[in-house]
Amino acid sequence: MSRIVLVHGAWHGAWCWYKVIPLLERHGHTVIAPDLPGHGVDRTPLNRVNLDGYTKRLCEVLDDGEEPALLVGHSMGGIAVTRAAELRPDRVHTLVYVAGFLLPDGRSLLEEAQTDPDTLVLPNLVFPENDPSYVDLRADALREIFYGDCSDADFALVRTVYKSQPQSPLLAPVHTSAENFGRVPRVYIETLLDQAITPPAQKRMYTARPCEKVISMNTAHSPFFSAPGELVEHLLSLA
Repeated sequence: MSRIVLVHGAWHGAWCWYKVIPLLERHGHTVIAPDLPGHGVDRTPLNRVNLDGYTKRLCEVLDDGEEPALLVGHSMGGIAVTRAAELRPDRVHTLVYVAGFLLPDGRSLLEEAQTDPDTLVLPNLVFPENDPSYVDLRADALREIFYGDCSDADFALVRTVYKSQPQSPLLAPVHTSAENFGRVPRVYIETLLDQAITPPAQKRMYTARPCEKVISMNTAHSPFFSAPGELVEHLLSLA
């Protein structure tokens, strides 16, 4: 059986995997879904959150086990799993990007997001006055951006646990090398109804940094809510 590490995206926490975790565990796998610093129940002050902190948290998880893990990053979680694989290539047997940011060396998430003219994220960002440490999304656009095909119950959960997103990780260049990150197998799961990272933007990323396999899901940005069984089947096929 495998170790599977599930990494959430921006504005999210480990809570977003609540449907996926028991389905994977039912098959005997060990599943870890950490809160990145400043997310979920983690209380790191937002002005102290950065990409290095994300990476350190994941490296600790990867080091705390005997076998290499299937490392899964959703959306912004893609930059965190990329850096973790760069620093711990021998602790990752496969990288999986679920509508994730898969960036070229030296590019930041925000730089990549700005190449997606149809994303609903950028026009709905809300920057607080006099505090550059975090960014929010317009509340009335949140469902359309991330949860267009999700149930009312799932969206109600989101509204209770949604937290502001630290800005620093979004601005940090993501550095990788062929010697480390480049030797870790990677798979991309694209979401064909996505309005946060649109399908053309996802395709540009996995074409520029080719993956061993591309899997398509006919969902919006959050298949862990709208199609957890299908997502789990794909993960099981890779584990």
